Amino acid sequence: MTDEPYNLVPSALLRQQSWLSPAFPIGSYSYSHGIEWAVEAGHVHDRESLVDWLEADLLYGSGRNEAIFFSQAWRAAVNEDYARLFEVAELAAAFRGTSEFALESSQQGAACLAILRQVWPDGVLKRLSESLSERCVPPALAIVLGVRTATLGISAAWAIPAFLQSYLANLVTSGVRLIPLGQTDGQLAIAELEKSVLAASAQASECTIDDLGSAGFMVDFASMSHETQYTRLFRS
Repeated sequence: MTDEPYNLVPSALLRQQSWLSPAFPIGSYSYSHGIEWAVEAGHVHDRESLVDWLEADLLYGSGRNEAIFFSQAWRAAVNEDYARLFEVAELAAAFRGTSEFALESSQQGAACLAILRQVWPDGVLKRLSESLSERCVPPALAIVLGVRTATLGISAAWAIPAFLQSYLANLVTSGVRLIPLGQTDGQLAIAELEKSVLAASAQASECTIDDLGSAGFMVDFASMSHETQYTRLFRS
C-alpha cells in the first residue's frame, strides 16, 4: 500500500470538498468542542488564545486522535482489511473523554454516513455500516470520512490535512461567534494553524492505534464543564 495519490480525477476533489464543507448537512455548526466554556471561563478571549487552544488540541488532544483514526480507517479500507476496519471503528466509537464529545462524533458520523450512502453509495461503506448496525456501535465521523476518501482514490497525504483543516475551521468559526472575533481574525487564525495541521497530519500517517492518547486535559475539562454550563449556544 502507498500513500501516494492515485490517478486522481477532479470529481474526487469536488466530492471531498463537498463532504468537508460547512454546508454539508451533518450539524457541525452546532458543536464548539468545549470552546464555549473556555470562552466563558476566560481561557479563550482573543485570536492568540484561540490559536493556542486549538493547536494544543490538534497536536496533543482529541484532534490528534481523530487524525489517527482517520488514517487507520483509510489504510484498512485501501487494504480491504475489514476485520481491522471494524476494530478501529469500534475503538473510535468508545475513545471519547466525555459524553458531549461522544455525541459530537456519533451524531455527525451517523448523519455523514447516511448522506454518503444515499448520494455517493460505496460497497466498503455499506459493509461497515451494516457491521456497526448489527453490533449497535455508533459511527465516528473520522472513520466514515477516512473510509470514503480511501475508496474514492484520494491519498492519505491529501485527505488527512483536508480533514483536519475542516475540523479546525469549524472550531474557529465557533470562536468567531463566541469571543467574538472579526471574520478577518478568524481567517488569520486558520492561516496560523496551517503548520500545525501539516505536522499533525504527518504524525498521524506514521501512527497506529497503539499511539492513541491525549495530553489535552483542559480540552476534556472544558467539555465536562460545558455539560452543566448555565447558558449554552452549542451542543458541546
